[in-house]
Amino acid sequence: MDSSETPARPRIRLQRFLASCGLGSRRACEEFITEGRITVDGQTVSELGATVDPSSQTIALDGERLRMERKKYYVLHKPPGYLCTNSDPSGRRKAIDLLPAEGPRLFTVGRLDENSTGLLVVTNDGDLAEKLAHPRNQIFRTYQIQVAGHPTSAVYESLKEGLRFAEGRFRVRAIKSLKKVGQSTWLEVVLSEGHNREVRRLFARVGHKVLKLSRVSFGPIRLGKLKMGEFRDLSVQEVEALHGILANVRERGPGPDSGQGRDRREGSGPKPAFESKGPARKRSAFSKDRQRSPFPGKTRTESGEQARPSFGERGRPSGVGKGRRTAADKARREISDRGRPSSEGKGRDAAGEKKFAPTARPKSGKRPSFRPKAAGGGRPRSKKPRR
Repeated sequence: MDSSETPARPRIRLQRFLASCGLGSRRACEEFITEGRITVDGQTVSELGATVDPSSQTIALDGERLRMERKKYYVLHKPPGYLCTNSDPSGRRKAIDLLPAEGPRLFTVGRLDENSTGLLVVTNDGDLAEKLAHPRNQIFRTYQIQVAGHPTSAVYESLKEGLRFAEGRFRVRAIKSLKKVGQSTWLEVVLSEGHNREVRRLFARVGHKVLKLSRVSFGPIRLGKLKMGEFRDLSVQEVEALHGILANVRERGPGPDSGQGRDRREGSGPKPAFESKGPARKRSAFSKDRQRSPFPGKTRTESGEQARPSFGERGRPSGVGKGRRTAADKARREISDRGRPSSEGKGRDAAGEKKFAPTARPKSGKRPSFRPKAAGGGRPRSKKPRR
């Protein structure tokens, strides 16, 4: 190629340009394209694979020209009672209302439910926000929570192994106890996927309701001493650290457990370096994996085969079942009982007389009555009159 030729200008996908203009995530911007609301140089574009050159082409949404906005990144200490949404039909308070209203259109990275507090990243960079919030990229999130009761080490292990929900397997990456307050416990929990109400659903499944929840870190970003309801700009180093994490994800690949709703297996995907592997399991003396002989006292031969026992006349291994009554013993006893003379039967003496005579009845021939006598003497009156 001649050096005098100017290099071709880079073109980007249309939905990526729309996300950089602060219209939302790429998925949300794709709806603008399919609905036919985007025009490029006056021509309507409805194909998702279209590319544009923002420096030389005019791109508009509903007839209004779009320009790439300057990226803004904030950290907000979300107080309770605020929603992580840009629109609420009920008119409830929103977290973005705590930030300047005259700036670009902002939205939150991920969500905290209405009653939760803590660190919340707010930006107008839709491309970055989508990547940070996606469970595939596994950005570590640290929470400090107060749960009812005192969880045991067995509960911690079950949470690390993971529990199955409709979206897949949820699990914690690390967990440790901070302090006990009355009948509750403060814990620090690390997650890497950030599903909807993941922390609360996990601990509700193991019988420890979450009473309070606060996020203290998101990836390399720390909440620090930021007061509740206040916000600050992300530093250049913090923004570069976020992009660096995503670059590492692109290099290593998403892994087999990248998608939502898939059956994620234990041990797949990247793991944090600080994850506890848990105590080593001791092998039980009666483990299923242990090979033991089906016959007591029998060992293996030199060739490694199981030594076969010798069987008797009745098919019983020799030396097995000693002290127990065999089928032959039962048969001989039945024959002896049947062939015994009547005078030698049970309950009779040698002369053939019965040892125990039946109870004698009264001379009247009637059975004795055990009904209580009436208070005045004689037989009690019957309810029905005699005829």
